[in-house]
Amino acid sequence: MPYRGGHMSKYTLIVAEKPTAAERIAKSLDNAGSPERREEKGVPYFVAERDRKIIVVSALGHLYVVSQEKGRKNRYPVFNFIWAPRFQVERGAQRTRAWIDTISMLASNADVFIDACDYDIEGCVIGYNIMKYACGRASAAKRMKYSTLTKTDLVEAYENLLPTLDFGMVEAGRARHEVDWLYGINLSRALTLAAKRASGGYVALSTGRVQGPTLRFLVQKEDSVGCFVPAPFWVVQAQVAIQGSAHQAQYRKNVIETKAEAHAIIEACKGKPGVISAIKERNFKQGPPPPFDLGTLQSEAYRLFRLNPKRTGDIAERLYLEALISYPRTSSQKLPPAIDYRAILSRLGKSSMYKEMSSELLRHGELKPKEGGKEDPAHPAIYPTGNLPERKLKTPELKLWDLIVKRFMAVFGEPAKKQDLTIEIDINSHRFFLFGRKILEEGWLRFYGPHIRFDEVLLPKVAIGDEVKVDRVVCENRFTKPPPRYNPASLLKKMEKERIGTKATRAEIIQTLYNRRYIRERSMKVTDLGRTVAELLENHAPTVASTKLTRELEEGMQLIQDNEESRERILEKAIAQLKPALRQLKSNEEIVGKVLNEAVRQSKLQERTIGTCPTCKAGNLVILRSRRTGKRFAGCTGYFEGKCKTSFPLPQLGAVKPTRTACRSCGWPTLIVFKKGKRPWRLCLNPTCTRKSRKR
Repeated sequence: MPYRGGHMSKYTLIVAEKPTAAERIAKSLDNAGSPERREEKGVPYFVAERDRKIIVVSALGHLYVVSQEKGRKNRYPVFNFIWAPRFQVERGAQRTRAWIDTISMLASNADVFIDACDYDIEGCVIGYNIMKYACGRASAAKRMKYSTLTKTDLVEAYENLLPTLDFGMVEAGRARHEVDWLYGINLSRALTLAAKRASGGYVALSTGRVQGPTLRFLVQKEDSVGCFVPAPFWVVQAQVAIQGSAHQAQYRKNVIETKAEAHAIIEACKGKPGVISAIKERNFKQGPPPPFDLGTLQSEAYRLFRLNPKRTGDIAERLYLEALISYPRTSSQKLPPAIDYRAILSRLGKSSMYKEMSSELLRHGELKPKEGGKEDPAHPAIYPTGNLPERKLKTPELKLWDLIVKRFMAVFGEPAKKQDLTIEIDINSHRFFLFGRKILEEGWLRFYGPHIRFDEVLLPKVAIGDEVKVDRVVCENRFTKPPPRYNPASLLKKMEKERIGTKATRAEIIQTLYNRRYIRERSMKVTDLGRTVAELLENHAPTVASTKLTRELEEGMQLIQDNEESRERILEKAIAQLKPALRQLKSNEEIVGKVLNEAVRQSKLQERTIGTCPTCKAGNLVILRSRRTGKRFAGCTGYFEGKCKTSFPLPQLGAVKPTRTACRSCGWPTLIVFKKGKRPWRLCLNPTCTRKSRKR
């Protein structure tokens, strides 16, 4: 039976950000730990008993968003906006109407209002909008501040409420949404409408305040890769035998620029013995890493598990909502003693996975974490709460939780002690070197070891003057390599270094670039469409594509948060910088539209291109649909010119995507087939492929 405000005496209304958080808050605050669950219009809320009645209800993320106030939706520039209920703005958000109605109903008889949304800029904006528009009590609302959803933290946050909302964070968050909306809606409409007016068709194109400069980074990297000219060089190595074991010694010069010099060294060393001429040992300590902030967690998860930053953020959010880790959207690398290191380790020790390691750390007299330089006034670094999973975690969830647990343990470890060993071998006055390394004491590696790569290279015991048998001296011709392309983790670091975007939005920006088909593959390659959009912005709206402008706006929003600047002035500045760029795009609309249309056409063709036709070798195989039957198939582009009739059937269910790689068995083009409920599988177009025969 739904709860109606008039049926009870006055009560406290707490609004959380998500349903899971609302339930945990209610259970933690209820005297018996079992609040009554009720529903209104399908929206769950909880009635808890504590010092007084408490109603806990949740949002569904943002219930209010920035929207155009009036005017046609297919025009630009547009600078008039309002904050509107999400269901009025977005087609797929109709269920948010029930949430707003329910919160408003519950607010009607409440006399104390508490915002318990996540304590960051996004959470502050979500909570403020609900308190302002759904409850009408933003100025009177109090604030719960917590970093974990454990009972201890939630009770402490409730008993030590902040007297008001954090209006600095609220204003900064509102400004960010409003500026991003102004840039995104105007620039995206400029591109989309230019393309539509040139062709009569519609294609969704987008850019924005952070998206544009990020795409520019990728184009610049693509240019450096494309312009790179490999240069030849030679590497000389001596294959030697010491105490019956074979080793490869490197010549003193890593890079030899001419073939003649390399061969001269080989001739000088041919038939000559080697002599140990020097031995150098270097013992050193390597301290533990700092605890995770969100950026380093995303980078480490990509390095180890190939999880893209957005997926890492989503998994971390689930672990947080299940009270397994602290709040993940933090830029801090600090672990304050208030979180109680010993209590966390003791609870983790109840798991057989961590019993031995936690016991070892708890035997230390004092637990002092290694901390990094980054700070976040809202939250500490990411750490495990000590709670153990209440359900069986999925593999990616378990991997990420285990990584966070082991990183937490590692920060309390002793420095690892390592040794580097260099043996110098003289062969007819030419110096060669053997390099060894080993771990003397594991220290923190004992706890983080599975997640860090350190390959020991053990060398035999030798003394200066020992003679070494030289089997032969050889040279290898190599070529310099181009700079590596960005991957999701390295692009995230670049954005952080350039101070564009936020810890909460950078992963979303990267995912948007993939969704818009501006980039493809893990090793990020810019598509023709992505390059075209970047170049059009560079040529016709250079100010909005610049990192400098984006960084200045980010700094302005930080000043708002610190109560040193007003939201209105930052908005005025953003609009003043946006107007001339829009005028320039509009004056060049015809050429912009033609260029975009050609790029879109080429992009669609690229997406359907499988590879070179194995029959005629001149055309390309592309994914086509029969006008007569509607079925899809792979056909050669030479068909349209009357040169080749090669075609192959394709699966009709699910999605197919070219891999742009050849079959390892026969060299023919391949595709990936995606069917709902099944794992993707690779399809070779060759009907007589030996691999297919083996499978049969």
